[in-house]
Amino acid sequence: MKDANAAPYVSVIVSTYNQPEWLQKAIWGFEQQLEKNFEIIIADDGSTEETSELIRYFKENSSLKITHVWQEDHGFQKTKILNKAIQVSKGEYLIFTDGDCIPRNDLVSTHLGLSRPGCFLSAGYFKLSMKISKQITKNDIETQRCFNAKWLLKHGLKKTFKINKLTSYGLKEDILNTFTPTSATWDGNNASGWRKDVLAVNGFDERMQYGGEDREMGERLMNYGVKPQQIRYSTVTLHLDHERGYVKKEMFVKNKAIRRETKKENRVWTDYGITSKVESTN
Repeated sequence: MKDANAAPYVSVIVSTYNQPEWLQKAIWGFEQQLEKNFEIIIADDGSTEETSELIRYFKENSSLKITHVWQEDHGFQKTKILNKAIQVSKGEYLIFTDGDCIPRNDLVSTHLGLSRPGCFLSAGYFKLSMKISKQITKNDIETQRCFNAKWLLKHGLKKTFKINKLTSYGLKEDILNTFTPTSATWDGNNASGWRKDVLAVNGFDERMQYGGEDREMGERLMNYGVKPQQIRYSTVTLHLDHERGYVKKEMFVKNKAIRRETKKENRVWTDYGITSKVESTN
């Protein structure tokens, strides 16, 4: 019989597309997590064999529990592969991030510790230049020094107010979370919520392509009554730099139209969400 006081099992869903160098760094970050009781589902939107080989290496040589969910490359279809990943995941609680983001070692434990019934969490990320992204080594991740503001400044980071995401703990963290002018939204590189709530709104709208595609599901969650909680100063990921050659202007136009409908009609459900069929899992 399950202990009613036991922490819920966590699934971390990591989206990726042809960025094995960055994905490797992200997985190294998950190997350092303080909380160990979680699985990783890699939601792969059509990467080549190089990414598959990398994932196989980690499955054979890492203590992490990893499942690779892949679909053929037919353009940007992140929402579709995320829905497939949700289906094969086993967690009662779901954390979403991207394969170009290195998680700090408290990512899973913080999301789990701050989770509340009827809420989803909107956490933070810190963008790095390509130069610093390339410089980060496995040892930098293992020691967590790549999350140290002084280390980043030494390696060429320009100092701005956003560096507070890396230096805020305790009272300072609470104050900045409370008074930040940024609204709590579902941003796919660092957000979490309850599986039952995600299923209640039918997951991600698969018509959505690049540009607010994650946020639209968050908007339906809010319409459903799930409250967003701002934790952008509580745990961060390091967002590694990369080009976005797959982005087209018409994607933004289409996505904005769908989001307008969601807001206007106060939608909680999409007819273009999770389906019963998962095409490829390995």
